[in-house]
Amino acid sequence: MAGGHCLVAVSEASERVGDMSGTGTETGAAPARVVVIGAGIAGLAAAHRLLRRGARVTVLEAGDRVGGKLLPGEIAGVRVDLGAESLLARRPEAVGLAREAGLGDRLQPPATASASIWTRGALRPMPKGHVMGVPGTASAVAGVISDEGLERIEREAALPRTEVGDDVAVGTYVAERLGREVVDRLVEPLLGGVYAGDAYRISMRSAVPQLFEAARRHDSLTEAVRSLQAGAAAAPQTGPVFMGIEGGVGRLPLAVADAVRARGGEILTGTPVTELRREAGETWRIVAGDRVLHTDAVVVATPAPAAAALLAAESPGAAAELRQIEYASMALITLAYRRADAAALPEGSGFLVPPVDGRTIKAATFASRKWGWIADEDPDVVVVRTSVGRYGETEILGREDAELVELSRHDLREATGLDAAPLKTRVTRWSDGLPQYPVGHRARVVRVREHVAKLPGLAVCGAAYDGVGVPACIASAYAAVDQLGGDLRAVRQLTAHPVQSLHGGAGE
Repeated sequence: MAGGHCLVAVSEASERVGDMSGTGTETGAAPARVVVIGAGIAGLAAAHRLLRRGARVTVLEAGDRVGGKLLPGEIAGVRVDLGAESLLARRPEAVGLAREAGLGDRLQPPATASASIWTRGALRPMPKGHVMGVPGTASAVAGVISDEGLERIEREAALPRTEVGDDVAVGTYVAERLGREVVDRLVEPLLGGVYAGDAYRISMRSAVPQLFEAARRHDSLTEAVRSLQAGAAAAPQTGPVFMGIEGGVGRLPLAVADAVRARGGEILTGTPVTELRREAGETWRIVAGDRVLHTDAVVVATPAPAAAALLAAESPGAAAELRQIEYASMALITLAYRRADAAALPEGSGFLVPPVDGRTIKAATFASRKWGWIADEDPDVVVVRTSVGRYGETEILGREDAELVELSRHDLREATGLDAAPLKTRVTRWSDGLPQYPVGHRARVVRVREHVAKLPGLAVCGAAYDGVGVPACIASAYAAVDQLGGDLRAVRQLTAHPVQSLHGGAGE
């Protein structure tokens, strides 16, 4: 997903792999002329860094706006996000770029970070002291996991070692060690919130890299989790885990685009690229509508299918790998209520829903509770968001907007008792919005970059590679720019250590 993100109650997070933000003084040469293809947050971040390094930059975007899946909107007179709603603050890239783009004074932490799980007929507090739903002790997940499931966790330390090899599916590995209930009630809804995927397919190495590395070092999974928790406790991080932006995270790409233009960069929307060819010598020829551009270097910052089409002529190997990356579609349903009608909503920021419970929605965010700036926009309006759609689900997303609204209202009523008619509703569909990271994804990314590296003046970035969260996309963009300048350290670091895209709770 261009500018990938988490769209639900619990947002992005990351393994700390070092500061690759590039904030502050810029170093490293850049090609004189660069074209960036794609104006999602990755493409815009690449353009912003290139301009700081003295390049002349043109950004070409096929759509009619910038920002990709970061989209500001409005409902009942209140500004809201219709895409990603928060930024991980414990990596430097996203909050750093927001400050560079003039949004520093608009950054706000959530008013509440208390979330729930709607499972087995009740809203239950989200457990603390886990890594992506994987507990270090049985007691950490009491209240969500059954007594039988807790006993299964207690017996894990006595099991023989399970080898993870080069990669393994998160769900498969955790189920073997701790039982399926931990996967179905905790890991699945957490991972599904980020990837809209299937925990039994998702790569542990790519999606939960810190847990993968710990599992390699320890015979027991619970011991591995406790080691991560001990490491987090020994080096506690201060400040909020997440940040939002007053007016919506969707303001970020708009502000970055303004900063790009202010530095002399050109951004052309409604300009799809139809041809990308390497010319004799060391330049590139790009055909975009009736325009033909000649440039020293190109950054391809599009989703994988579009990148595959662009690279087919010059790098058929990279294109073939990119075509294998699958995507999930989803929809966000935003509902506005009169405050007096929304009294039934419980406290907290929202809840996640395990697929095993058979509900339609996979998450709900009480946006007016989570973000103070939304509540301040109109104290008499309460905004709630739900999300539907997972990998492989097509039937639900084929339904009309009105039916998705009614299905969301039904689940909200069942979960919280909220039965009032909303003032306004909006349905936002993200078709093929979230790239999937199955087992072997990292190896595929390595192969893509090996093919791309054979072509001077070419780099790729975005959510399809190293992580779907906003900081991951920006880190990917910065690494691509460094690569064009001959510095491969950031690319190698990201490839070796993908960015975990959801807070795992190890330090809680």
